[in-house]
Amino acid sequence: MIETLVNALAKENVTLNDTQIGQFKKYYQLLIEWNKKMNLTAITEPTEVAIKHFYDSITFLFHTDIKECGKVIDVGTGAGFPGIPLKIMRPDIQLTLLDSLNKRLIFLQEVCDNIGIDAEIIHKRAEEGGRDKNLREKFDIATSRAVANMNTLSEYLMPFVKVKGKMVAMKGKNGAEELENAKGAIKTLNGEIVKCDEFLLPNGDERTIIVVNKKSHTPMQYPRQGGKIKNNPLK
Repeated sequence: MIETLVNALAKENVTLNDTQIGQFKKYYQLLIEWNKKMNLTAITEPTEVAIKHFYDSITFLFHTDIKECGKVIDVGTGAGFPGIPLKIMRPDIQLTLLDSLNKRLIFLQEVCDNIGIDAEIIHKRAEEGGRDKNLREKFDIATSRAVANMNTLSEYLMPFVKVKGKMVAMKGKNGAEELENAKGAIKTLNGEIVKCDEFLLPNGDERTIIVVNKKSHTPMQYPRQGGKIKNNPLK
């Protein structure tokens, strides 16, 4: 697993130190161990985890910058992607992991404790977090990987972002199409599209990273209640 990750990153002129190698190894071990008792991922084969989870998460850093000690929230983090790999690569960031399923958060705490990283772990639905005064507009970056369609995802993420911060959406091969359908939603939420980068993972899988700057405060009526977000997405 680790050799696959090291070799893939080397092609991007990225080198892992011994601490980072140990952290990714332990993360993989815990992911496989916990996956036997709860549904964390359908991807368990070592080389696939290396590319489709770890490397995929790290591609975030190839397409946008995180300022020194920047505050990053990973919304709907699931098994910790992309947040934990980002923290391993950039130990300086202040990471928050938010998820609606408490047993996933127990796993994430176990990972953080075992690999020696700090993260704030929060049990909330995305729309609840976006209305929480302690979380709303507190982050330099809000990100998510494979959580929802782009127009829905924008309403989940933008309320967390500070003015002049950014939303970074990690999408699959249909990311550009999703973005086209979400332009109205992004404008409503006072976002400005910076870029939409399409690329391939080393195994040939198609990926898209979309970066949106936040120009001004999110209107107070957003995010709406969860049912309204899903059933009547912004257009």
